[in-house]
Amino acid sequence: MEKEGRTGRKVKCDRMLGFNISAKDSSTQARTSTVRTAHGDIPTPVFMPVGTQGSVKTLSPQDLQNADASIILANTYHLTIRPGEEIISKLGGLHKFMGWPKPILTDSGGYQVFSLPKLNKVTDEGVAFQSHIDGAPLFLSPESVVKIQQAFGNDIIMPLDQPVKFPAEKDSARAAMERSILWAQRSAKVEPLAGQYLFGIVQGSTYPDLRKECAERLTEINFPGYAIGGLSVGEPKDVMFETLAGFTGFLPQDKPRYLMGVGTPRDIIRAVALGVDMFDCILPTRVGRNGWAFTDNGIIRIRNAQYKDDPTPIDETCNCYCCKTFSRGYLRHLCNAEEILGITMISLHNIVYYQNVMARIRQSIIEGSFGEFLKRSEQWEK
Repeated sequence: MEKEGRTGRKVKCDRMLGFNISAKDSSTQARTSTVRTAHGDIPTPVFMPVGTQGSVKTLSPQDLQNADASIILANTYHLTIRPGEEIISKLGGLHKFMGWPKPILTDSGGYQVFSLPKLNKVTDEGVAFQSHIDGAPLFLSPESVVKIQQAFGNDIIMPLDQPVKFPAEKDSARAAMERSILWAQRSAKVEPLAGQYLFGIVQGSTYPDLRKECAERLTEINFPGYAIGGLSVGEPKDVMFETLAGFTGFLPQDKPRYLMGVGTPRDIIRAVALGVDMFDCILPTRVGRNGWAFTDNGIIRIRNAQYKDDPTPIDETCNCYCCKTFSRGYLRHLCNAEEILGITMISLHNIVYYQNVMARIRQSIIEGSFGEFLKRSEQWEK
């Protein structure tokens, strides 16, 4: 299938990802849907636990399945550095390598362009990295990034892109946006694999006109889905949501929208109200390793002395193994004694909590009560 682009040139279009919207909220842009992949269906809005190096820290694939995770995320740059695409391919592809039977989305390594600025050099041809492990050279081009992810055999893949720090001068933001569009065009020309879907990534920093232009130009390529990159990179939350609200309407209604790297439960609910379907963030396991646990009543810092003899679970409304089994007092002891079980259990609770939030979001949209749920969530981080 081909489509006429703005230049009159025929642009190759990927085979469409199954995406069926089942319910919409009447007062916001929130919607529920099912994304269909070869490794299973994904109910949206969905949160993807982050397994950057092929593992969600401290948790097993069985833990994640028990938590009702329907898809997880891994990172192309990190897995290419170690162990490398050849080993992953030789050992049966990323699903078998990780022991994860459900869908996998891989980020391209574009975020490492932003996060490892002293270890890379960016040109229109791609990104030359020095490994953060041993300094070995690694060159990623738009084409090689797609082919590496094809070798992984996962379900949803991302093109190479260039986020910019906040604040960014407009000229710099435009240059990075133009390069990201160029890389997206080149990525889309790589012959796709059956059952694997390449998303476009919208860049443009916090400039509404750049975001709108980028969304419209990527839409011409007709990707199966669209990611929103370059947010949650240091800008105030109000700026992030103002930026997001300004251009999501320019993305196709019949394709999934993925907000990269966001965020707290409250952030996710606000973004769902703006029409976003997919999310990932390291927060549940990162703060879990610090002994912080998410609840509707705010974050519990389990290392605090007030919990030393507390017999209650982290969250009496939670049905996770941690909350059904252990007291706050015991978890505090484990964390302060630096026992791995403590951070594992709190990370597990956090992942289950995020999945429960997503289930409540979906149910509220179906029942027509999402607006009330959105309002109640305003108190969660106060």
